[in-house]
Amino acid sequence: MRGRSRVLHAGPGATLQDSGRHGYLRYGVTPAGPMDWTAFRTANFALGNDERAAAIEVPLGGIKVVCEDAPLWVAFAGGAFVWRRGGVTLPIAARLHLQPGESLAARAGADGAFAYLAAAGGFDTPAVMGSRATHLRSGMGGIEGRMLRAGDVLPASTPEREPGGEALIGAPWLARDSDPFRVVLGPQDDYFTAESLTGFFAGTFTLTPAADRMAYRFDGPDIAHARGHDIVSDGVALGAIQIPGDRKPLVLMADRQPTGGYPKLGHVARADIGRLAQMRPGETCRFRAVSVAEARSALLAREDEIATTQQRLRPLRGVCTSQALFEANLIGGVIDPLE
Repeated sequence: MRGRSRVLHAGPGATLQDSGRHGYLRYGVTPAGPMDWTAFRTANFALGNDERAAAIEVPLGGIKVVCEDAPLWVAFAGGAFVWRRGGVTLPIAARLHLQPGESLAARAGADGAFAYLAAAGGFDTPAVMGSRATHLRSGMGGIEGRMLRAGDVLPASTPEREPGGEALIGAPWLARDSDPFRVVLGPQDDYFTAESLTGFFAGTFTLTPAADRMAYRFDGPDIAHARGHDIVSDGVALGAIQIPGDRKPLVLMADRQPTGGYPKLGHVARADIGRLAQMRPGETCRFRAVSVAEARSALLAREDEIATTQQRLRPLRGVCTSQALFEANLIGGVIDPLE
């Protein structure tokens, strides 16, 4: 019997995502997929899954699921969320073997905006155009193209092999730093004055509340256009930095539109997209210009790091958190030493 998860609670924006719906952009179909591909892939690799396997994208509103019917291997990774198995607090990234009736819950913690809950074999919902990724604006993928909600049941596919045991996931690449996000200029950087480009890379920008899976809008120094703020619409890619008429940058994310009519100053390097996706409104950042070669080298290095996920697993039984100690029954009873 296959294991499955029943959703007991899902915060706004919780969706099912796989690696994305690729090959249809020419027809106007957005790929969707995870906001933080590094955390998504880490959770899948910890289970021995294919890197494209569908997982739950957990936003700041958190999630709670219960295992039903049969034991289920799961793994989670992402921002510094607070994960609890029953009443016990867990590390921020781990692989577990849930038994029927056991619950697992996550809520926002000290850092990050997204976490991923994967199941061995991947969650098995109907594929649309070859993908289970949810795209909310078109109502496609996941469960009826919508956010998850209490009562949803997510069956898991039968994994090719059983994971080796419950484990901590040591994934240092998921720790966020304050380094500037790397940006490759183009293809319309000539639509901006030299002073604007200098100001963009020298300035500090704040993520505004107008941030969702489609785009992150930043506030900061004005980026003046040299040739107007409209172009003939052309294709846009993940991480594209558009500068619309208000002169403030928009960074296009997983649910971006296929085309756009604002000039694009550059693109955030794919290696940094996951870190950028984990920003919360009110946080600040800076940008740094890099060459295509440097961006490519950074991506390959990040891919190599994530590929070591299985080698970075440590037995979970060796972990003893303060919360676990408080909640564990460490004394089986009371005896009288005089007897």
